[in-house]
Amino acid sequence: MMPNRLPNTEPLPRSPLPNWPWRLGCAVWSYPGWVGSVYPAKTSGQQALRCYGDRFWAVEGNTTFYGVPSAETVCRWGTLVPDGFQFCLKLPRDITHMGPLVDRLPAALAFAERAAELGDRRGPMFAQLPPSYGPKQGQDLREFLALWRRSTDAALALEVRHREWFLPQWRDRLNQWLREWDVGRVVLDTRPIYRGIDLVQADPQAQSQRRKPELPLHACITADYALVRFISHPELERNQAYLQEWCDRLVRWFDRGIRVYFFVHCPIEDHSPHTACVLQAMLEAAVAAAGMAIAPLPWNQLSAAAADQSAVAPVNLLDLLAAGDGERDRPSSASTIP
Repeated sequence: MMPNRLPNTEPLPRSPLPNWPWRLGCAVWSYPGWVGSVYPAKTSGQQALRCYGDRFWAVEGNTTFYGVPSAETVCRWGTLVPDGFQFCLKLPRDITHMGPLVDRLPAALAFAERAAELGDRRGPMFAQLPPSYGPKQGQDLREFLALWRRSTDAALALEVRHREWFLPQWRDRLNQWLREWDVGRVVLDTRPIYRGIDLVQADPQAQSQRRKPELPLHACITADYALVRFISHPELERNQAYLQEWCDRLVRWFDRGIRVYFFVHCPIEDHSPHTACVLQAMLEAAVAAAGMAIAPLPWNQLSAAAADQSAVAPVNLLDLLAAGDGERDRPSSASTIP
């Protein structure tokens, strides 16, 4: 179990980190399975964002995929997290999944303005395109990206799911468009939930309402930042080789001056925060060996005096790889995050 904070305490003071290249987080900040393990017992939904902000540097704002929050709500989000924290909000599906993107440019720009209510807590937003949106819609995509960049300086990343985008000719063409308009390419890594697994006997997505696609990993940089969505396996040890590979790649990216937003998912989201913590520990060791440094994880800096009295003392996160995830046998809910 990780260190906890009482939900009614003020966030620990932290300095803004505008120049740090590393922000780690999860897909959501409110998840019932985290109460009592990641968050103190009896943490309410209203307290979840403050607790989350005490533990991570960023969140993938998946909630906005389903609807546009009010300006008041977005402003309130910004007040509940510490300096240096950033939200990477997903464009609503009414923009990305309902036909030509160019037709929905006004709505997309209005969403960017709504997200601007976060001030310096707004990170890169991202558009997740449906599997049906392929190279045949390439002209629409190119026009949308050009109009977006001419209309706003808001950072945007793009996630594609049509398999033809991963063929060499379309992969390279898409990357060229993204670089031309300073748009990031979302790196989706679903290997841990597909490779080396008998999906008939032990499918980690068996209870998921929305399955993640099995797509090639394309770890490409098209802007001065990268947004990574790592879909982890519920069994921690199945992620270890992929996490080590990511540590090696991230060190190279840091050396190039690339800022990285890294979000850990899991078909059973109970496990995502703990896998993120293991990645942080592995990466700290990797960057230290390379003579670098990254932002420490706030979760590891929580004051012992503010810890929940029922919490177990902090543990060596890498010990989880050898001992197994202590939360594995807890009842859990399946992920609904697309």
